[in-house]
Amino acid sequence: MQDSIISVSRRRFALGLGALGLGALAQPRVALAQERFSHFVPSDAISVDRLIQISNLRDDDFVVDLGSGDGRIVLSAARANAKLRGFGVDIQEDLVRQSNAQAKREGLADRVQFFHQNAFDADLSNVTVIYMWLFPELTRLLRTKILAEARPGTRVVVNSSAFSEQGLLGNWRPDVTEREGHAPVLLWFVPARVEGYWSWELALDGARFAYDAVLHQQFQVVEGSARVGTRRESFGDTLLRGDELSFGLQITLPDLGRTRHEYSGRVSGDQIKGKVRLTMSEGRTAELPWLARRTATSAWFRPTGVDLK
Repeated sequence: MQDSIISVSRRRFALGLGALGLGALAQPRVALAQERFSHFVPSDAISVDRLIQISNLRDDDFVVDLGSGDGRIVLSAARANAKLRGFGVDIQEDLVRQSNAQAKREGLADRVQFFHQNAFDADLSNVTVIYMWLFPELTRLLRTKILAEARPGTRVVVNSSAFSEQGLLGNWRPDVTEREGHAPVLLWFVPARVEGYWSWELALDGARFAYDAVLHQQFQVVEGSARVGTRRESFGDTLLRGDELSFGLQITLPDLGRTRHEYSGRVSGDQIKGKVRLTMSEGRTAELPWLARRTATSAWFRPTGVDLK
């Protein structure tokens, strides 16, 4: 029997676990699945308000609640911002009917809908905010779907409730933790994928400098280094938040000496577009456009030689 998720809702799920063993083979009528179940418990008003507050909702937001229960989180988001849209999904059909009826009563049905659907089947491709208030076992499973389908910059908001905040999304650590004397509310930004090889050029004082970089990534934590000519240096102060990437680099440039670089840009697929501020050894500064492109191979690895002048 294949493992299967058979229920998803606010602080409630049933997880089907394959339990086929020698005893089951000998007794075919024995149940082949074990279930773990927790009944739906409505979110309290204070917790909902905290979820909405940390979301920093915008007019163009499209929110989803995975396991929406009676719909109160999505409905609260719609009340908080008169322009955003949203939807919720829940495995329990009566709660979905109740949520849609409430949206209609409040005049929100043109912006908010609820669907009888498994959370793993929800379309996350266009959402900008994802709410979850589920058991850690389930949020960790949903992490795979979120990272694969949600766009970079999408906000993921989780109330840790009675659970430890550690491990709610596995070893993907939150970008923001808000406590205020209550159970922590956690916020993640879906990170852009920047792992790999990148190259770009900068033109300054009539010369062109070629940069070859290698980036390593674990969720929003990024490390890397760049090469110019025979020089290599590591990046510092690296920050990836959604699709926004920034880092510093100090490297010696031919004829310019030790030069500090401060990069900031927006990742879009296989390009990073932004700007870089340069500070040369004599204190002169310059600001230049920056366009990096992802490459299949990298000159970072070509032989260096022994002449490092």
